[in-house]
Amino acid sequence: MVLQSAQAKLPGEVKLQTPVLGHIIIEAVEPAVDGGRYPAKRIVGEPCTVEADIFRDGHQIIRAALKYRRKNDESFSESPMLLFDNDRWRGEFVPSENTRYVYTIEAWTDQFASWLSDFRKKVLAGRDVRSDLLEGTALIESMVRRATASDRDVLGRSLEQLRASQNGFATALKIVEEPRVVEAAERAGERFGLARYEPYLELTVDRPKARFSTWYEMFPRSQTTDPNKPATLRDAERRLPAIADMGFDVVYLPPIHPIGKTNRKGPNNSLNGAENAPGSPWAIGNEHGGHDAIDPDLGTVDDFKHFVATASALGMETAIDFAVQCSPDHPWVREHPEWFSHRPDGSIKYAENPPKEYQDIYPIDFDTKNQRGLMQELLRIVNLWIDRGVKIFRVDNPHTKPNSFWEWLIGTVQASHPEVLFLAEAFTRPKVMKALAKAGFTQSYTYFTWRNTKYELTEYLTEITKTSMSEYFRPNFFTNTPDILSPILQQGGPPAFRMRSILAATLSSSYGIYSGFELCENEAVAGTEEYLNSEKYQVKVRDWHQPGNIREFIARVNEIRRGNIALQDFVNLRFLETDSDQILCYAKWSRDKGNIILVAVNLDPFQTHYCTALVPPEVVGAAPGQHYQVTDLLTGAEYIWSDHNYVRLDPMVQPAHILRVEKLL
Repeated sequence: MVLQSAQAKLPGEVKLQTPVLGHIIIEAVEPAVDGGRYPAKRIVGEPCTVEADIFRDGHQIIRAALKYRRKNDESFSESPMLLFDNDRWRGEFVPSENTRYVYTIEAWTDQFASWLSDFRKKVLAGRDVRSDLLEGTALIESMVRRATASDRDVLGRSLEQLRASQNGFATALKIVEEPRVVEAAERAGERFGLARYEPYLELTVDRPKARFSTWYEMFPRSQTTDPNKPATLRDAERRLPAIADMGFDVVYLPPIHPIGKTNRKGPNNSLNGAENAPGSPWAIGNEHGGHDAIDPDLGTVDDFKHFVATASALGMETAIDFAVQCSPDHPWVREHPEWFSHRPDGSIKYAENPPKEYQDIYPIDFDTKNQRGLMQELLRIVNLWIDRGVKIFRVDNPHTKPNSFWEWLIGTVQASHPEVLFLAEAFTRPKVMKALAKAGFTQSYTYFTWRNTKYELTEYLTEITKTSMSEYFRPNFFTNTPDILSPILQQGGPPAFRMRSILAATLSSSYGIYSGFELCENEAVAGTEEYLNSEKYQVKVRDWHQPGNIREFIARVNEIRRGNIALQDFVNLRFLETDSDQILCYAKWSRDKGNIILVAVNLDPFQTHYCTALVPPEVVGAAPGQHYQVTDLLTGAEYIWSDHNYVRLDPMVQPAHILRVEKLL
């Protein structure tokens, strides 16, 4: 009789494949954005802490290691993972380069440690362990063959000692428990039953400005003293020292390309503006070129490069607007009509956001049959401006384009230029904003502009900093934009401007203002958030030293940000309890740098408020009831604080405290 193998097919049966049995389970890995569909984000030099549930059947002892490498490398580096709670393991690595990394987890059974654990129990119980000792000796012999020189010596000596022990079980236990033997065995032991987490997870590692930046938005043409003579880029350079003196390190320019003439907008968004109306910079393209050209009224490519170099010499980077849209006069309309949506009568649809109409702008149709040509052209445009010195792009309305396009474009650009940063200007639904950040946008506009009450701010900031959003979503808190003059700024006057600037600058590590904020400009079109006489449609001449400006206040706040590393992160935020709905208190800290900041802000620009602020002692590293000295970095005043602290803030005098903890008393 012939016996059938386990794989043989019996009559009427379906042949089954015997699985390769594994014992170890690795799950619940963090960070893993959408299960690893998108990369998490870190900064060069910032530790990436990885956690996972790792366990196996039985009671054998397991080990785990975090494996990581640059995406384009072949071999992994490794750091150990340690068990810290209920089958939860943790390890970390420090990415040292501005590039993409991949990481995974390996786990295995430690046969020697498992044997030693049982051997110890049996010896202490007085069992006869001669057979167990033979098993352990065999394990050590196999490790000697694999070990490096120093470990080979340690393990070899332990073998000699075991053989000389003549089955003295207590003596044998003492030999194999010796720390040097245990450590050498862990290094030299076979990674038995090795399991690896798949798929590999990705990490985008950006340069520091991705997390800490201070933006100033300016229209170059408005940097003039004559409304009938728009400024050039060379003229606009004259404002750069003043912007740098206020502490900004990114100067952001709306589109600087030629502006269309068809349906050119006039003052206050009027249609068919006068012949000399400058038009909206977002209506891109005319006979002088499109996205690759510079408006001749502003100057030349060389003038732009000079502007970039001048800003750089002052410690600022130049960001430009990447707006994927055209005026009716853009060369693309003539050369690639298939890139636009056409009505049944053959005309091209202009942009709308009802009730708003943008007759001077044609949106791009990403469902074009020439999709490849469109994508390659947009990639060419971005690379062209990178070659001209631009490393930061503020992307206009990215939520109206396919998310997959941004994932492709940003990934392609950063594969060659990992230093390039992208800011998503998307005020839209929460899940869409999150998806854009996952697709690769370095920073994101937020709802901060409309979050004013203590509840609104606390709820929103908790979501951004204390949930999985913090792994991929980096907020940039703009106080205002050319499109948004919020009601609190319209109504609250200079106290509101000071209060909102402190909130933006200290809650988020990246924030920005649109020019005119420092002058407390707050005239709006009635019933809207639109600026009256908006700079989007006309040249706006300003007196930058007019009475009532808050330029020095903004400069001081930005100086505080630069001088305190605790304010250069956004996830290290903890809200503190107060007994007033009008005073928001919070802490930020960098314990390894010894920097702890406490902030209290009066959210009411009209009335004085006071409260008792509760600071749990662990926030400042104090014992319960212990006092400590703080300095108000806005005024230089010194106070003694403890667990419970009286705070009084008059918005007309001082809307906030920014307190640095100096020393425990």
